[in-house]
Formats: sequence, structure tokens, C-alpha cells
Amino acid sequence: MKRKIAILGSTGSIGRQALDVIRQHKDLFEVELLVANNSADLLIEQAVEFDANAVVICNDAHYDKVFAALDPHYIKVFTGMDSVCELVAGDNVDMVLTAMVGFSGLRSTVAAIKAGKAIALAHKETLVAAGAIVMRLAEEYKVPILPVDSEHSAIFQCLQGAGGNPIEKIHLTASGGPFRTWSAEAIAAATRDDALKHPNWSMGAKITIDSATMMNKGLEVIEAKWLFGVEPDRINVVVHPESVIHSMVEFADGAVIAQMGHPDMREPIQYALGYPARLSLNNKKLDFAAIGSLSFYAPDFKRFPSLSLAFKALEKGGNAACAMNAANEAAVAAFLRGELGFYGIAEVVRRTMEGAEFVADPTLDDIYATNEAAYSYAERIIEKL
Repeated sequence: MKRKIAILGSTGSIGRQALDVIRQHKDLFEVELLVANNSADLLIEQAVEFDANAVVICNDAHYDKVFAALDPHYIKVFTGMDSVCELVAGDNVDMVLTAMVGFSGLRSTVAAIKAGKAIALAHKETLVAAGAIVMRLAEEYKVPILPVDSEHSAIFQCLQGAGGNPIEKIHLTASGGPFRTWSAEAIAAATRDDALKHPNWSMGAKITIDSATMMNKGLEVIEAKWLFGVEPDRINVVVHPESVIHSMVEFADGAVIAQMGHPDMREPIQYALGYPARLSLNNKKLDFAAIGSLSFYAPDFKRFPSLSLAFKALEKGGNAACAMNAANEAAVAAFLRGELGFYGIAEVVRRTMEGAEFVADPTLDDIYATNEAAYSYAERIIEKL
């Protein structure tokens, strides 16, 4: 039986690469649902190629265009987040790949979990904003959460060979982004174009800027805490510019298991979609002699203050990480619009974390309220700066 897949964020970087994995294994997977926000033309193209049962274009301004294009193909067209939440819960969906950018993907992920669907998680904000709640729900509804981020997939894969032994420490690797060797003065003057030049990965603008600030790694630290049940002092970030080792797990005896591969997101995507099977890919394979050597460095928390802010949010707990994430979304958007300097991103996040109302044991409603309030708070700070 083919595994029926819903892809939330099908027109983004992860979604497009997931469809390429499915394209190579049409005998194993069937596209049931595709969801996009604004990229109507690409959504139409994807839906026709993969003969999707249904699509959702979240921005209703594009609904008529998408409907007119897909109605002759008997592909159902919906709009709005309510439709996404309803469709992911349908009996015709086996697995939901959550790859929407930003906080908006949390609601649909929760709906899929409550419907008992396996989750291939590529949506950082789900665990960053509401990790305790989401993991409790996954346990309650007996839902597997399979990580798609290359780092968390690497940790997950390492644990498959751990024989049930507990984690002593996680070594979360980071490329260091485009500013790894830049001075603080040069980073302060960095432009939008500078920050979007990632040395190893091809990603969307938001994630690429998060990589440049190293907030992306901070978000991954928070995710790792919830996915693998480890405390922050057992999560170590190490800068590894070659991006060949995607992360490592250390055990009590000092032994370390690492997962390696070329920086190609299709590798962790196929592992999540096909788990426990490993599927063939038309990807580049490692040539160790050609690589020659691998290097590792400690992260610089002074030049990349966003990373330290993520650790602080994790240590504080409650809704602190949710407020941090909302502020970061607002600040990155402002930077991309040219309204904020590069180090202004971390400054907005810091001020928002200090000023946001703290809730020690938040409910989902508290998380939604925190996200909205913190985003607005950050926008007011941006206006002042």
C-alpha cells in the first residue's frame, strides 16, 4: 500500500525537495494534499504533476486562479487554515509533512497529531513555541514525530544504533553561516544580500537569515531538548563549516556516533517519509578522499548573540521561547525589508524577551496569545529603532 502524504508548505524549499523524493518513489508514496500560502502557479503545477486529491491555497486572494486551473483536473481546491486543519485529519492521509514557515504551522500540526497522523516535522516553530504541549499530545495520541531537519534527523539516526543506551550529550553541528569568519564590525554592516549567501545550503530567505544570525541553531537546540528529552547543559553546539557531519551523539563511555552525508535535504526527508526503510536517491555520495579533512570550532556567542538568547529562553521555560520566536520573525521580516540592521535582529529579540508577559505553564491558548502579543511588541521596538 502506498503511503499517502500531505505536504504543508509544498512550494517552499523543503516541500519542493520532498516532492522530488516522492517523484523518485511513486511506487511507495501518493500525494494526497498540498498546501501553499501565496505561490499559486507552482502549487497548480505540483498538483497536476502529482495528481493531488486536494490543495489548499491559504491566501484566499489566489483561490479563483487555483480553482480555475485545477477544476478541469478534478482536484479539489480549498482556502484558509481551517481547511488545512480539517483536511489533515482525513482518513485518506497517512503522514503529514509540516514544512510551513513561521508560527502559522503550529495549529495544523496540532490538528494532525490529534487525528493520529504520523508527523514528518520540518516546522521548527512547532516545538520552539509549544514543545512541552506538542510532545504531551504526541504521547497521548500515540503519534510518531519523525524529524526532518538535517541535524535532528542525524541525532535520530544515531540513536537507531545506540542499543537503547541513554544520551550523554548531543553535539549539534552548525555551518557557521556566511559570517563565520567576519569581524563583529563587518557583521554589523552586513546587507540583506550578504546574509542571504549561505555557503552550503539552499533554503528560503527566513531560514537563511536565521542561519546567518545563528538563531536557527538556537531554535534547533530548543527542538532537540523536546525531541530527545535532554536538558540544555547536555546540548553542545559545534561549528563545522563543511556540513558533512550533520550532528553527533555522545554516550557515557565517551563513544560518539555521527551521521554524515552531503548537505542535501532530500536525505533526511526520505528517511522521515520512508522510515524505517532507507530509500535510494539520485544524490551525490560522499568521497572521503576528496573531502580530505573536517574542521570544528566553538561558536562565538558575542558575535552571534541570537544563539545565547535561545539558550536563555530554554532555561527560562514557560512561554519564553514562544515570545523569542515571535520577536525573531518580526525582526527578520524587518531586516529583509531593509528597516533594521543585522544586529538589530538580536536587539529586538532581547528587548521583547525582557518585556513580554511571562507564563510559567502555558496552555495552547496562552501560546497563541503570546505569539500575537510578542510580535506586536517587537514591531513597536522596530519602529523605535
